[in-house]
Amino acid sequence: MNSLILSTFDISGGAARAAFRLHHGLKDININSRMLVEYKTSSDSTVIANTNKLEKLLNQMRPTLDNLPLKFYPKHDYGTFSPQWFPDLIDSKIKHLSPDIIPDIINIHWACGYLKIESIAKFKQPLVWTLHDMWAFTGGCHYSLECDRYTKTCGSCFQLDSQKEQDLSRWVWKRKAKAWQNLDLTIVTPSHWLAKKARQSSLFKNYPIKVIPNGIDIQKYKPIDKNTARKWLNLPIDKQLILCGAAKSSYKRKGMHLFEKALQILSRMGYKNKVELVVFGSLQPSEGDNTDFKCHYMGNLHDDISLALIYAAADVFVAASIQDNLPNTVIEALACGTPCVAFNIGGMPDMIEHQANGYLAQAFEVESLAKGIAWILSNNYPQKIRDRAREKIEQEFNLELQARRYSQLFNEIINQKL
Repeated sequence: MNSLILSTFDISGGAARAAFRLHHGLKDININSRMLVEYKTSSDSTVIANTNKLEKLLNQMRPTLDNLPLKFYPKHDYGTFSPQWFPDLIDSKIKHLSPDIIPDIINIHWACGYLKIESIAKFKQPLVWTLHDMWAFTGGCHYSLECDRYTKTCGSCFQLDSQKEQDLSRWVWKRKAKAWQNLDLTIVTPSHWLAKKARQSSLFKNYPIKVIPNGIDIQKYKPIDKNTARKWLNLPIDKQLILCGAAKSSYKRKGMHLFEKALQILSRMGYKNKVELVVFGSLQPSEGDNTDFKCHYMGNLHDDISLALIYAAADVFVAASIQDNLPNTVIEALACGTPCVAFNIGGMPDMIEHQANGYLAQAFEVESLAKGIAWILSNNYPQKIRDRAREKIEQEFNLELQARRYSQLFNEIINQKL
């Protein structure tokens, strides 16, 4: 069986890394998998990228031109909305693949900035679309936050700061509804939360929807002696360390504004001189960051070894998102035996077992988030919690299990066509 994974990136960003891992998981169980991407960063020979001059020119033009409609909405938040109208050459690219790798099935992942909405209907092969956010069934936003207009027809989009029914979000929704009426499509979501949202949507409610969690290589992400990890990273051994990913305070969905308030509570509880923060994804504070705790900024970490070390070095990982699917960071941290604290939202309950391998705080309550972090830091049974964190990933989120679930799904779909 030949499978083709479509993704804007191969290893840049969480969704891309999840797709890249699946690609290798499929190869490991003898599926002839290829990735077709717009921007290639890895040296993997089975990842195919745009190569000719026209494709490269389109790549350079696409981000600017695809976002032109957003110029009419100057108050929208950058990176939270994608119109996907600019033409692509993907259908032609697939048709000209060598005969030995022409796909029997196409698995779309995060393809914003790569696939025009109307192009998806041109594919002749059965489609499996793995959702990494809500974009596929909204009028263009990646996460709807408190809005449920995607269950109808979108319009009056608050993320665009629009009060008009016939706005950009309605135009994008109509294009999707028209182009995707008769797709040979199966939806896969990594979390049960995203599956529920997709089933509620007006665009996908009539398509089959499966839940297959993301997988991780548990030989790369595994527990490492904490002090050894800290020595390698030049982090203090005599402090408790809270790990988090960098995000702008103004980016509401990531919840950094709530995390900062929780840190203020921890400071008042007497943790200021006992605890330090470790932040990956940035080398310096973001504008508006405000905390009493000493911070270690580790920069962008792309290789598995560095990431595993930083997770192992931490006493707790905090993901304060107010809406999220199934973030890789939580899976990676748990695989390394590091307890996680998050709000009880989205896909977090799929991974975090309350007071067993981490703590699920009441949604958006900063006192509860602070209480969860303190519960981990002061717990008398840290090894038991760490062991359960690792066990959870081994049982439900290992890469081979994910690949075999996809293989079974691909075979079922292909066999239905015979």
